[in-house]
Amino acid sequence: MSQADIQISLADVREIYRVTDIERAQDDAAGRCEALSAIYEKMKKLGGERYLVKPSSTEALDSLCDECPNFSEVIDDLKKYLALAVSGNEPVHFTPILLLGEPGIGKTHFTKRLSNALGTGFEFVPMSSLTAGWILSGASSQWTNAKPGKVATALIHGEYANPLMVLDEVDKAGGDSRYDPMGPLYGLLERDTARKFKDEFVEVDIDASHILWVSTANDERTLSEPILNRMNVYSVPRPNAEQAFGIACHLYSEILADHQWGFPPQPPEDVMEALAAVPPRDMRKRLMVAFGNAKLDGRDELQQKDLDASRIQRGKARIGF
Repeated sequence: MSQADIQISLADVREIYRVTDIERAQDDAAGRCEALSAIYEKMKKLGGERYLVKPSSTEALDSLCDECPNFSEVIDDLKKYLALAVSGNEPVHFTPILLLGEPGIGKTHFTKRLSNALGTGFEFVPMSSLTAGWILSGASSQWTNAKPGKVATALIHGEYANPLMVLDEVDKAGGDSRYDPMGPLYGLLERDTARKFKDEFVEVDIDASHILWVSTANDERTLSEPILNRMNVYSVPRPNAEQAFGIACHLYSEILADHQWGFPPQPPEDVMEALAAVPPRDMRKRLMVAFGNAKLDGRDELQQKDLDASRIQRGKARIGF
């Protein structure tokens, strides 16, 4: 590995809550809620300081261009934020992002790779399963089985003050309009108000202003204008044939780098062309099946027929109950 390939993230330490505030809240809540007391004890034990990751180079996102070529517009804009952060020796911060695009084009994969490139934490929130705002911002300790929301949990139990928080399928969030699951985002997506975020369960100010927000959606029409106005919106296209071929080849190399299976480092071109016809989300699954099929046939090189998922079941009897 060359010196240019090594990217080391730096970090400051930032106080996201004051332990004295926790002690004061703990005294006020004495005997009221056992779960709340346990959270306060945990917060005191962990302390209020978390790592605040800073990029060391503007090259941190270069690998994403090869892995996710259809996200080039997003990556180009993120590089500008990265250049500013490096120039000022500051943590990277960007306007919250909304990635729009059809299912299967790699939106979730991109967010995970982005977190790796930035060297910070990763929190994934499937918004399609959310029916109320307290999932993000907590429920009052007066309610039975109440607990902190996703944001406070990520900051309290995580190592970082600036994790990448991914809100997946925000267009599918639903529930009773009285308990809008998107409600907490009006404050969280604005840095000034996020500095004093108060989870309804914890009831202590937490600095959530360093969180890096990325949302995904198939259709923005169900999202309110105030939410959309707080985000940079990108329409991510399906990868073209050349890009899909490159993604397939990259996945082949990436999987083999983690295993000693004996396959050649260069993939067969015809197999990669066939794999390129599959949506990016399904490429890894099909490729893993192909490797297994080849080994079942006693081969160390892939063939197009190996991509057929049904082949791995041939010759096996069904077990009934």
